[in-house]
Amino acid sequence: MQRVPLYQAKAEFFRMLGHPVRIRVLELLQEGPKPVRDLLADLEAEPSSLSQQLAVLRRSGIVVSAREGSTVVYSLAGADVADLLRAARRILTELLAGQQGLLDELREAERGARLM
Repeated sequence: MQRVPLYQAKAEFFRMLGHPVRIRVLELLQEGPKPVRDLLADLEAEPSSLSQQLAVLRRSGIVVSAREGSTVVYSLAGADVADLLRAARRILTELLAGQQGLLDELREAERGARLM
């Protein structure tokens, strides 16, 4: 079996996360385990689409499922996923704050140019 370089495995991991429904599911599961019906109620996705995205997350090992009677309940496989989502939120906040600063500077420059 050929060994996959770590950078390639990381790229595949982030590619797996690269779907809005998957990210939203992970965000919702940070609150705790949820049955599929609750996930459907919180998402604007067709049941077949949600099922497909949950299967991707389950195969990757990021989420686990358990059957409770006729209900399937999903949860995060570990706290590291929640940590990753919090880190992504912090990074995005910093990036957007920097972009807002640049936008403010451009607007100020435009106002100054109009006054001349």
